[in-house]
Amino acid sequence: MIATDLHTHTTYCDGKNTPAEMAAAAYARGFSRFGMSGHSYVAFDTCCMSKENTELYRAEVQRLKKEYEGRMEILLGVEQDFYSEMPTEGYDYVIGSVHYLKVTDPDTGEACYPAIDDTEEILKAACEKYFAGVMLSVAEAYYETVAQVAEKTNCDIIGHVDLITKYIEKDPLFDTGDPRYVAAWKKAVDRLLTCGKPFEVNVGAIARGYRTTPYPAPEIIAYIKERGGKLVLSSDSHSAENVGFEFEKWGEMI
Repeated sequence: MIATDLHTHTTYCDGKNTPAEMAAAAYARGFSRFGMSGHSYVAFDTCCMSKENTELYRAEVQRLKKEYEGRMEILLGVEQDFYSEMPTEGYDYVIGSVHYLKVTDPDTGEACYPAIDDTEEILKAACEKYFAGVMLSVAEAYYETVAQVAEKTNCDIIGHVDLITKYIEKDPLFDTGDPRYVAAWKKAVDRLLTCGKPFEVNVGAIARGYRTTPYPAPEIIAYIKERGGKLVLSSDSHSAENVGFEFEKWGEMI
């Protein structure tokens, strides 16, 4: 079994369990390295760590590092959203992710940031309002942002690179074989490959019942591997029960 899981969330952001409970679950499952990666503060994000919680989170994980010293290595990480301006100094590693798109509200002329993975209804509404109902245009805008995530966040790991497909298995919002879509993800992946950072194979949506395969899709994983890209397995668990979810099954993909 792969004995490292670096993408996990706690009650300091949108997770269900405390850092102590998450660490205990990882230890009970035989992990040798375990990292927590709270969502970085973004002013318009309702699921991220607040500025106050960020400091509490950092202190608690540092405490757990000492508690598990000699038994399991605990790492202090952060999932740095593309639109976060919080500093990343002091973390052991950074996961760079895109959860929002920056668009201009046609009614006010102001910038706004619709979420792409909050609910399917929010995604569809954003598509109608900002992209004339064309979901492929949403996907193209998403990948244009994703292409820059490693440079913007200076991350160590590239998070769920095709998050835009979260709902695609249950509701085919667009054709993932469409040449426009394929060209969009290939362009983004090609740029990210030049940064030399590993892409995560993320099983979080499987654990939560949205998908039956990880992010990214098998064809994207194959494309990354063919071009010498690196991969790392992660659970993106938001609860103790999903730490290392199905790592035995999906570990062969990396």
